[in-house]
Amino acid sequence: MPDFTNLLSIAVTLYVVGATIFIVSENRRPQSSFAWLFLFFTLPVVAPVLYVLFGRMRGGVGRTRTLTRHDLPGHLVQTLDRLQAEHVRAIEDLAGWHYPRDRLARMIHSNSNVYVTLSNRVELLQDASRQYPRLMDDLRAARSSIHLQYYIWENDTVSAEFEAILIERAAAGVEVRLLYDPVGSIGSFGPFRQRALRAAGIDVRPYSPLWRVHTISYRNHRKIAVIDGRIGHTGGLNIGKQHLDPGRGFARWRDTNLRLEGAAVLALQGVFAIDWSNATRERLLGPEYFPEAPPLDDNLPVQLCLSGPDSEWRAVRQQYFAMIVGARRRVRVQTPFFILDDTVMEALKAAALAGVDVSVMISARGPGQHVPYWAANTFKAEAAEAGVEVLLYEDGYLHAKTVTVDGEVASVGSGNWDIRSFSINYELNALVYDARLAGDLEAAYDADRAACRVFDADAYRALPFWMRLRDSAARLVSPLM
Repeated sequence: MPDFTNLLSIAVTLYVVGATIFIVSENRRPQSSFAWLFLFFTLPVVAPVLYVLFGRMRGGVGRTRTLTRHDLPGHLVQTLDRLQAEHVRAIEDLAGWHYPRDRLARMIHSNSNVYVTLSNRVELLQDASRQYPRLMDDLRAARSSIHLQYYIWENDTVSAEFEAILIERAAAGVEVRLLYDPVGSIGSFGPFRQRALRAAGIDVRPYSPLWRVHTISYRNHRKIAVIDGRIGHTGGLNIGKQHLDPGRGFARWRDTNLRLEGAAVLALQGVFAIDWSNATRERLLGPEYFPEAPPLDDNLPVQLCLSGPDSEWRAVRQQYFAMIVGARRRVRVQTPFFILDDTVMEALKAAALAGVDVSVMISARGPGQHVPYWAANTFKAEAAEAGVEVLLYEDGYLHAKTVTVDGEVASVGSGNWDIRSFSINYELNALVYDARLAGDLEAAYDADRAACRVFDADAYRALPFWMRLRDSAARLVSPLM
């Protein structure tokens, strides 16, 4: 009879060798590979389950459908040709500025396949107190279609107010579609509520159901609203009472959104149409969803940057990297999370060391979250030691995801400065190549300084050893966050 100890030794050896070969052959970043190997060796039963749920790279996502030119009806081909000509003209207009905006636009067109559009109108909406009323007014004015996509759609008084508007519009003959993320909105859409909403005319669907456990980590973090194919909203805000009243411990919820009119809305509608098709297999390609954009006097270049676990390129990470390395005078960043890979961290440090005025504003803490903020402390210290100004927002919860560079280009969207947004989540940022909007965002940034304290790297190094060890342990698993 075989000796049990020998069998166990053989099994352990095969497990260790197999796990090592499997993880190493994926060619991840070294930090991520070591983090997963650490988990596989220390938690041999739990780690494989965690890997299936959260760790697989883009090959594990499965193929998502995209729309090629051959899939499009004639009216959309004509629209695409018109937008392509507008894109070429926009690239020419962007060249020659102090900041290399044309180079950034070309890169995003290559990694996201989205044109720069010129005939646009953009409105900056700070916080839910301004965004929600504006969005509600647009929803009430809808005549043909309402398309909504949110990571979090709560089940509370605020969402009920939105739903009442949607139900009224559906009764008036407006097509209403609502796409939600089942992890971000967990507990919000039980079977009875979904049936009630559908009976009222709202076609509500999850992006990827929870029972698909192999994709449970790949969350759709985008925030999109498109009304009649002519008005769009995007940014950092979800739908729920928390964004108006964050509750005990937080005075306010600080966030930023954009309201769009013009050709950029067609691109936003396209993103929704692809995500809706991937979730439901229904194609939304009719002219009623992509109406010809009315001519606008504003010559305002807008471009969307898209990223996801099945993307060929890590577009949001590349966007942030390119914006930093192209800066000549100043960089302003707002983000709730600060968990960086080496690429973006080195870009921040190199810009600061080169004399660029780099300032990053981060939420001092998060609602119900501790580990990401412990890990972030080590990244804050590393950045601060290179000359990056790190500001900790303390007047509530900072949830905005904005970047401005040299007062010439601005980004507002869903992409956090963390590994999940760089590589795992489906994200969407809107870039506006406009000094006026960038100036407005910089003014808002300066106003938010009054609610911040400066992170002191020396004071952090003087903290008790156990606190810094806790933060370092959290950083060890940060590639998995």
